[in-house]
Amino acid sequence: MTPEKDNSELTFPQFDVVSDMLDHHFLGRDPLPRMGNRFPRAISKEWLILQENLPKSIFVRVSESNSNLLRAAIIGAAGTPYHDALFFFDIGLPPSYPNEPPKVHYLSHGYEVNHNLPSNGTVCLSLLNTWMGWSSERWNPKMSTLLQVLLSIQSLVLNEKPYFNNPFNFVNSKTLSEYYSQHVFLLTCMTTVHLIRNPPSKFEPLIKHHFRQRANAILAACDAYANGRVKVGFHGCDGAAPPRFKIWRSFQTNMEKVYAYLVFEFRRIEARVPPGAERLVVLPSKKPKGIFRRMIKNIRDALGLKKKNSDK
Repeated sequence: MTPEKDNSELTFPQFDVVSDMLDHHFLGRDPLPRMGNRFPRAISKEWLILQENLPKSIFVRVSESNSNLLRAAIIGAAGTPYHDALFFFDIGLPPSYPNEPPKVHYLSHGYEVNHNLPSNGTVCLSLLNTWMGWSSERWNPKMSTLLQVLLSIQSLVLNEKPYFNNPFNFVNSKTLSEYYSQHVFLLTCMTTVHLIRNPPSKFEPLIKHHFRQRANAILAACDAYANGRVKVGFHGCDGAAPPRFKIWRSFQTNMEKVYAYLVFEFRRIEARVPPGAERLVVLPSKKPKGIFRRMIKNIRDALGLKKKNSDK
């Protein structure tokens, strides 16, 4: 029996001005001087664009005492390994803005969930001039906006097949892509655990409400992916799910551990987790042999992943 869902309404506006975000990455950092509550024309224009055009999957908060500091939360889209998760970005507008692009830092919690979002928090995006791209894809002071940056991160970075974000992946392989998506989903789940434990300031209500609403969907996805019933990213999507495919042994082993962390944290924020959900039960997978074993080794080497003891 499916437990009753938390149907309480979310009273968390898409855009709002808040008091100091003391944990903001760019607070007090050069070259971002403290602007106080002055609102330069360019910044006021950005605020208006965000207020009127933010989609329901993106939330933004602006510092009242330092108008060039913003924090954004993006909900991962369905059909990607990032579905139902929250991703946070600290934004700082430099003194010459918009003549130079905003500074954007990803709150990674030490996990690289995408080639364009390394664990040091750098956001590699052509629009920010931090990634390769055609001149038409780079920051344009007359046309580019913060809203465009956020939408680009959501659609171009947190996408269905993140393996192909890396231009140096010279092997165009469906197998490598699926393996990487499994790896990414694991790290996304761990990011969720850390967000619940250490919520970025001014976003605590959103994090609690969001994961109370989606806890069971996330846990059901963990079970479906670990047992190979659905391709990673497609649990709960409308239409026919992609067919069953190979699940890597290391993914199953790590998913069991991460699942336990998720259950604990979901219950801690009073999400209605179904009885008996403490443990993820996965079907045993056969150890790879011969050519297949060598193929897995090549995949790990290509992705730069270390071999787990459980895969021996």
